[in-house]
Amino acid sequence: MATRHWILFMCFVLNICHCAVTFGRVACIIPLENKCDFVCECSDCSDEKDCGYKAPEYVCDFEHEGMCGWTAGSDEGGYVWQRQQRGKTLPDSGPSSDYTIGTSTGWFMGVTAVSSNSSRHAVLISPKMKQSSPTCRIRLGYFIWDAGHTGLGDAPLWVSLRNADGVEAVVWRPEGISVRGWREDTIYLGRIPGSFNIQIHSRRSKGKQGDVSIDQLEFLDCAPPSASESCSPGFMKCKQGGCVEDFKVCDSTDDCGDGTDEENCEEFMSCNFEDGLCGWDLRTISSLLWTRTNQMNISLSEPHKGPGRDHSNNTVAGHFLYVTKQDVPKSDWASFQSPPLAPTNDTHPCRMVMYTHQFGRVSGGLSVLVAEKKIYPVWERGGSLGDLWVKAEVELVVNSTFQILFVAAIRDQDYGGIAIDDIVLSPECRLTNESMPKPEFPKSPPHPCTEDSKICDFAIDCLKGEDEAQCGDFSYENGSSGWTDTSIGSQAWDLNLKYNDSSNETFLYVTSAPGQQLTEAQTRTPLLGPSGPSCTLQFSYSLTGSNPHIGELSVYVVDSVLGTQPVLWEVAGRTNETAGIWLKQEVYVGAREHRFQLELRARAEKLSSSSQIAVKDVHYVNCYRDFIPSSDLSCNFEVNLCGWYQDQTDNYDWSLISGMDHTIYDGRSLVVDMWNSTLRGLYGRLLSVRQEAVKTEHCLSFFYKLYGPDTGDLAVKLLFPDGTEDLLWMRSGAHGNVWHEGHCIVPPQLTAFQLVFESIRSGFDGQLAIDDVAFVTGSCSLPTMCSFESQTCGYTSSGRVRWVHQNHASSGTGPEIDHSLETNKGFYMLAHSGVDVLPQGSEMTLTSPERIGLGHTECVHFWYHTGGKNPGTLNVYVKPSKGDRIMLFSSTIGQGDTWRHGQGNISLNGNWQLQFEVVGGGGLDTFIAIDDITYSTHSCPTADSVCDFERGQCGWSNTQNSSVDWLDWELTNVQAEMIYSTPPYDHTSNTDEGYFLFLPNSMRDTAMQNAWLLSPHLPKTKATCLSFSAYQPTMYDSKLIVWRLSEDTRQELLTLDESGGSWKYFSVNITSETEYQIVFEGFKGEKGVLALDDIQYMVGANCGEKKDPTSPSSGNTGAIVASVIVVILLLVILSGLLLFYLKAKQRASALQASNPSEVTFTGFGNDLYETDQ
Repeated sequence: MATRHWILFMCFVLNICHCAVTFGRVACIIPLENKCDFVCECSDCSDEKDCGYKAPEYVCDFEHEGMCGWTAGSDEGGYVWQRQQRGKTLPDSGPSSDYTIGTSTGWFMGVTAVSSNSSRHAVLISPKMKQSSPTCRIRLGYFIWDAGHTGLGDAPLWVSLRNADGVEAVVWRPEGISVRGWREDTIYLGRIPGSFNIQIHSRRSKGKQGDVSIDQLEFLDCAPPSASESCSPGFMKCKQGGCVEDFKVCDSTDDCGDGTDEENCEEFMSCNFEDGLCGWDLRTISSLLWTRTNQMNISLSEPHKGPGRDHSNNTVAGHFLYVTKQDVPKSDWASFQSPPLAPTNDTHPCRMVMYTHQFGRVSGGLSVLVAEKKIYPVWERGGSLGDLWVKAEVELVVNSTFQILFVAAIRDQDYGGIAIDDIVLSPECRLTNESMPKPEFPKSPPHPCTEDSKICDFAIDCLKGEDEAQCGDFSYENGSSGWTDTSIGSQAWDLNLKYNDSSNETFLYVTSAPGQQLTEAQTRTPLLGPSGPSCTLQFSYSLTGSNPHIGELSVYVVDSVLGTQPVLWEVAGRTNETAGIWLKQEVYVGAREHRFQLELRARAEKLSSSSQIAVKDVHYVNCYRDFIPSSDLSCNFEVNLCGWYQDQTDNYDWSLISGMDHTIYDGRSLVVDMWNSTLRGLYGRLLSVRQEAVKTEHCLSFFYKLYGPDTGDLAVKLLFPDGTEDLLWMRSGAHGNVWHEGHCIVPPQLTAFQLVFESIRSGFDGQLAIDDVAFVTGSCSLPTMCSFESQTCGYTSSGRVRWVHQNHASSGTGPEIDHSLETNKGFYMLAHSGVDVLPQGSEMTLTSPERIGLGHTECVHFWYHTGGKNPGTLNVYVKPSKGDRIMLFSSTIGQGDTWRHGQGNISLNGNWQLQFEVVGGGGLDTFIAIDDITYSTHSCPTADSVCDFERGQCGWSNTQNSSVDWLDWELTNVQAEMIYSTPPYDHTSNTDEGYFLFLPNSMRDTAMQNAWLLSPHLPKTKATCLSFSAYQPTMYDSKLIVWRLSEDTRQELLTLDESGGSWKYFSVNITSETEYQIVFEGFKGEKGVLALDDIQYMVGANCGEKKDPTSPSSGNTGAIVASVIVVILLLVILSGLLLFYLKAKQRASALQASNPSEVTFTGFGNDLYETDQ
């Protein structure tokens, strides 16, 4: 009774605590204007919930149904944004995975399909946000792909701000280039003092589902300065309590968030162009003119025109100066200038702050020049800087009357322009009435010694090499000057000439900058290339200082057509505490089809005189487009890639990995780890060097692995100069943790071509590998595996009618799906056996290439499919090179709409061929199809033999039917396993060399996804005993269900949630009045592993008291006797108390044995299992 009262009292106390906690959460009441302002006023950040992000991370990944408060709107056309997943199968449109997680189960926002005669507009709307700081930006992943080849239109994706008055301003417009892959970009929101919504738009008339998508919205640095009791030296105090650096005072940006830093600025000459030009003179000798305008005058309906908004007010109504290309297509320049200014000196320099918007391909660059006695440049920024207003600062020391001159270079390109706003001159910049001398114009630069496309193409075309002298390669005296800073934030790159006792050392280093954004420092080369397959960037770098984390350094490629590519190389932390110590690095650039720029990015944790991020000795190695180090395609990859190289237009690279070589354990092979969580996108391609036209047939042979429960696909293709491709070979799904041999026939080619190994990341938990590639003249021998996905593998047709290599998608006849891929696009060999094509009794034969006899029995496996009534007879023969053919298999029964397994033993010393013969049966519209022919180097399993998986899967197979499962059962052994957790040994031999099937746990998010293992089709039975051993150590983590599948209906035979920490034996009786299959359905766990071994089904047998054949028997009686003696000796030594305990435990065990445990299952028959001894 006392115990019950104590329990009630504890429940009462816990209930009070729960109520107190709940009240604490509810008690956080804040003013409405403080909700969704990027500041967590509540301890649990509940005030920042569903604000377009989730706090405190300020990220929205769309993994939850609430979508962080975003809502979808649409016009009347039904074109909308919706939350999507890729799903089980690889779609023909949209992303192959989400951007956040990188798998098929991750969520993203994508548009629906659209087909209309006019443009349709989809919009995704954020909740109302209250304000943002000048540094506020959104980093996101976006996807734009024209899967249907219908055209992307003029504005497939853009983002706008909608203020409290309902007026919109465009803030982001990505390059509308079709790429099948996620790209990353940043949206710069800027300072917004009032409430606003973010709107994500897409406008198209035709397109497929998901072809415009976004994911992983990450809001960065959006809150105003946090309140502080006092400010450090060099900072000013804001009214709301925050601190702002002194150099941000009176710079026409509200950095405080309350306007404090922009008060009392009357001494500054500031012009926001709202009320005129403020004395700036737009007259010029150029035909192209700057104009004072605003976005409303430029366009409100065409997102790619104009800067979208001004800087002063962040609205479409705000004014600025703008220049873009004329209606007459040509490159040009435009200028404007200040009124005359009085001389300055070193102690009182004139400081100018300005905000520039250099957007799109039209922007060729912007320069600031001083015009006095001469005209000379003092500041410049080349090209496009992105879709944002960039703060810049120029310090002017001029000892005579002068003017400030702005010059913009405009290109004849698709869209874009250059804008300037909020020019601020410090009090030291004083107007003057003194007359200006006529300045001497600078000399024109020398005419290029060669055409523009040959400058910086890694080949010397000019006599003195000046075409390669300023391209960023430090081998040239002025090569370092080829790097141009393109930073937009508070850190930038500068060039330093360091003097020491012995030499001069030139290097690039990160320093402070007046920019507004808290982004990386960036510097770029001029346009380079195109480059060849061996192109490598060499440099030395240094991240030094006392702080353990100095910062980050990375290398990017900016493609002139495709834009910024994924990071090539990156490092973070510290290289050394002492400056002057450098690390050498090589970064593979590879073959680049388009001109490109190399970009260095860096961000220092804290800038100081004692820390440094620097780069020197930059060199381009073997980058000339036509430089080919090796043309040999036969390669074991031990030293290098030989005549193969990484494609730079794909989504990820193959990796050279040691320790899983095909021939030697510690050798190297080329690998793609599908489980790598950093991979994004679908394709990773390995290209051969260009091969000239060939008049004879060649053979490409190689060894490959396709390993893992969700491993994706491996393909071999021919790539032609016009970009078209031909598929030669393809494999999908789990193939076991073993090497297989592949063969591809390469027919004679009339044009040049390249060979391609293509990894297709349709799965996310596995590994692909290739090794020992050979490319030789002549035909391939009979491959050990043929799926007919691209070629006929050398099989030839003879007889009255020819066999057809086809799929159902293109022909509309034959099986609706193939066996390999289980899709209507998969190929097989088809014999039309209808009487109108193949008269009754007539024959047609499919013959393999010649195979070299092994001198021992081997097994041929194949899958066949019959269609229609009386389809005829399928006979399978082996034809020796000398002598009569021998029948291996024959079937005359129409088998229904399903693929069936066939097999036969071959025992010949000499060479032989395989023949599939179809004899017409007189039916109408009938057929017989063949798919997935494989050869194993051992005899075929018999129907009642135990499948121990030492010699393959004995006719048991995974399904590729996405409607029933996600994953594959995989074959491995403990010794070969390097990634997944496994049982400590197999069940058959109790060693680490024995094989078994398993579903492992892994880092990927595939927990509770299922895998089907199917038996061959079995005849109806009154008594069949199914037995197997299972390893399932973790309770209620993984799950195993055994089904009887008959005529598309399933009956559950057995369910297991946990079988203990060792292998356990199970058996179950099966009866069926129709043909059936056995299905092992495994559900993958989060922690444990699920494994199967030693599967057997015995037709005509009842399990009864059938025991595990591997359990201890009379053969180990001696071991049992020895164990008993040891136990007796221990019992003698034990004390009376312990003896009493053991006896009590023995009595309990005896009582338990009298009432044995059972495994719950449904269906008929009984099950027995025993723990292995």
